Amino acid sequence: MKIVDVICTAGRSGFFFDDQKAIKTHAVEDGGAYKGDPVTEGFRSIRLPGEAISVMFVLEDGQVAHGDCAAVQYSGASGRDPLFLANEFIPVIEKFVKPLLVGREITTFREMAKELDSIVAGGKLLHTGIRYGITQAALDAVTKSQNKLMAQVIAEEYETTIASDIIPLFSQSGDARYLQADKMILKSAEVLPHALFNNIEKAGKKGEKLLEYVLWLRNRIYEVRVDANYKPVIHLDVYGMLGEIFGTDYDALTDYIGILEEKALPFRIRIEGPVDAGSVKGQIKALKKIRELQEKKGINVELVADEWCNTLQDVKDFADAKAGHMAQIKTPDLGGINNSIEAVLYCQQNGMGAYLGGSCNETDRSAQICAHIAMATNPIQMLAKPGMGVDEGYLICHNEMKRVLALKDVVGKK
Repeated sequence: MKIVDVICTAGRSGFFFDDQKAIKTHAVEDGGAYKGDPVTEGFRSIRLPGEAISVMFVLEDGQVAHGDCAAVQYSGASGRDPLFLANEFIPVIEKFVKPLLVGREITTFREMAKELDSIVAGGKLLHTGIRYGITQAALDAVTKSQNKLMAQVIAEEYETTIASDIIPLFSQSGDARYLQADKMILKSAEVLPHALFNNIEKAGKKGEKLLEYVLWLRNRIYEVRVDANYKPVIHLDVYGMLGEIFGTDYDALTDYIGILEEKALPFRIRIEGPVDAGSVKGQIKALKKIRELQEKKGINVELVADEWCNTLQDVKDFADAKAGHMAQIKTPDLGGINNSIEAVLYCQQNGMGAYLGGSCNETDRSAQICAHIAMATNPIQMLAKPGMGVDEGYLICHNEMKRVLALKDVVGKK
């Protein structure tokens, strides 16, 4: 089957583009906005509405395969590609991607994804957001040409087994960390609540506000849960704030993490991005050291690598160095979804927890496709996305995985 046309349309994503550096340094919250001047290139204000590009491959039998190009909330931060604005990048797709695809025969996903993820324009790879969306559409095209599920195509090409149950979902709250936590508990979200501790004011100058929140959350789970056996994992993203509090005194920082563990008991706890060392090498060194100190002190908090872990090679380097216990595979940052698949598998093969993450700033389509990736590769957890409203992201990912379970032994069988 051939691709006969490639059509793009600009759309919205599930959240906002935020200037992370400005938020960490001087921004003042003003309702749903921020006051202050942006500092990251491309931002005309600290918060901008998120954008996406839906890329549609028209197939010769009349079917349409599609994926969504999207980028993370904190675009341009920690070594990531710059701000992703639809009107700037649709012409790039039409100039460099469309001519390669129109009239082309659909082959395998791995072959098509590798080619699309490697397109060079102006001496460099296409923006990660473009590569993310066009490889989604390629997977859908292969799937439609074979009358299979996306999870089936992935499992067959990468020689994996589709999960026998849904992958645990990690739901994120945004700044509404109290109200949204109640939603998560009532829905029995498997991992919660992210909580967005992205500046010192939220975490406390000595980390006291973060400690208070963990104790509140632990107690709130008991108060609100509808299932007496519900025992979620507590996963907090602190955006390097522990490094802001303790500097490079990793011994004191580790002791503090031990206190967080005590406050959370009997629930397991994960800490994402405890420090931001400012570079890939620095981050690997820091997370490796903190992990070693935790092991020496018998602290069982799982450290999650996020900042500066942006590419497939980064994920491999963090895994090889045992820099933390889990890597967030931030799907839009890795470009082609083939890289996210390979990152999950590499982590599993090298003793690193695989968290198939992404961003609140993605779309329903990218979330659905990631749900198929999760079901085909079995990561420890998947981000419930897009958005920060809890309900929408959780249902999109949960329901898509449920559909895979219901159909995997029915669809695509000869």
